[in-house]
Amino acid sequence: MENGHPHLFEPLTVKSVTLRNRIGVSPMCQYSSEDGLATDWHLVHLASRAVGGAALVIAEATAVSPEGRITPADTGIWAAQHIEPLARINRFVKQHGAVPGIQLAHAGRKASASRPWEGGAHLGNDAGGWDTLAPSALAFGGELTKVPRAMTDADIARVQNDFVAATQRALAAGYEWLELHSAHGYLSHEFLSPLSNQRADRYGGSFENRIRFLMETARAVRGVWPDKFPLSVRLSCTDWAPDGWDLEQSVELARRLKTEGVDLIDCSSGGLVPTQKIPVAPCYQAPFAERIRHEAGVATAAVGLITQPGEADAIVRSGKADVVLLARELLREPYWPLLAAKALGHKDKLHVPPQYARAW
Repeated sequence: MENGHPHLFEPLTVKSVTLRNRIGVSPMCQYSSEDGLATDWHLVHLASRAVGGAALVIAEATAVSPEGRITPADTGIWAAQHIEPLARINRFVKQHGAVPGIQLAHAGRKASASRPWEGGAHLGNDAGGWDTLAPSALAFGGELTKVPRAMTDADIARVQNDFVAATQRALAAGYEWLELHSAHGYLSHEFLSPLSNQRADRYGGSFENRIRFLMETARAVRGVWPDKFPLSVRLSCTDWAPDGWDLEQSVELARRLKTEGVDLIDCSSGGLVPTQKIPVAPCYQAPFAERIRHEAGVATAAVGLITQPGEADAIVRSGKADVVLLARELLREPYWPLLAAKALGHKDKLHVPPQYARAW
C-alpha cells in the first residue's frame, strides 16, 4: 500500500472472489460462433490470457437471445446447449488462477449486423439478418439503417426474463463474475440516453424513467445471481454528444445501482450515435472511473487505451479505479501482466505456469 492505495499487483477481494492482481481482460467480441456456441477459438483466446497472468477474464458480450446478437456470429447463452462449451473454458481459466467472468448483452437497434471485417452494416432479413428491437423506433444511422420496433411492455418483460435465464445458465457454466452490458449503444444504453429513448411511458422521459429498464434488470439478475459473486455493470459514462447521456447522470445511476447490489461499475463511453466526437488519448476514460468511484462510493474499473504498465499502476495507486481492464493491448500481448510484473518490480507476483517458467 502507498498513500492508502494498493498497487497493480495487490490482490482485490470483491464479495467472496479474490483477484490475484488488478488486471482484467475486457470483454472483446470475437465474432467466431455458430448458433451462439463458443468454439476452440474462444478457448484459446480466453485461456491464453489466464495463462498470461490476468486476474479477471471476462468473456465477450454474450447474447441473452438470438435477436440480441450484434452479428450472426456472436456468442450466446440463450439455450442449454451453450453451457458446456463455456464451462470447458471456465475450468481451464480457473485452473490457471484467474476468475472467469461473462458480460451479458442485448444489442438492441445495433443487432443484425455483419461482422466488422465484412463491413459491419445491417444485414437484410433475406441475408441472415432479423428484425430489431429498441426503446424507440429510431435507427442508429450510418451503416446501421434498420429502424427497430419500439418495445412494448411485454417485450421489456421478456428481455428482462432473458437476462435472468442467461444469468442462471452463466452460474451453471461456472462463471464467478457477471457483468451487465449497458454501454456502447446497445439496448440497455439505448434506454438510458434521451438521444435514443423518446418514449412517453414509464420507461422514457425523466431520468428515473430512463434508468428503470436497467435498474429492474439489475435487481432481477441480482435476485438469482448468488450474493457471494460480484455483479458489475458497464456504462458508457458519456455519449460524447450534445443533449445525450453524461457523466453526472452516470454518477447518480451508479449510486442507485450500488443499492441494488451492483459491486463495480466498468467505466467506458460512447457508441450510441454515429455523430459522437471522442477526444481519444491514452487512459482517456480513467477520469470517469475516478469520479464514479469517489462520488458514488462504488468500486470501478478503468478501460480504454491503457497500454503501459506504469499507466495501469498509476490508475490504481492514485485511487482512480480498483481494476484496470485491457482490451487491444491484451490482443497484441497475452502475457502483458507477466511483462508488467517484471517492469514494475513485482516478479514475486508472477504466476508463471511451470511449463513456461524457464522463459521468465
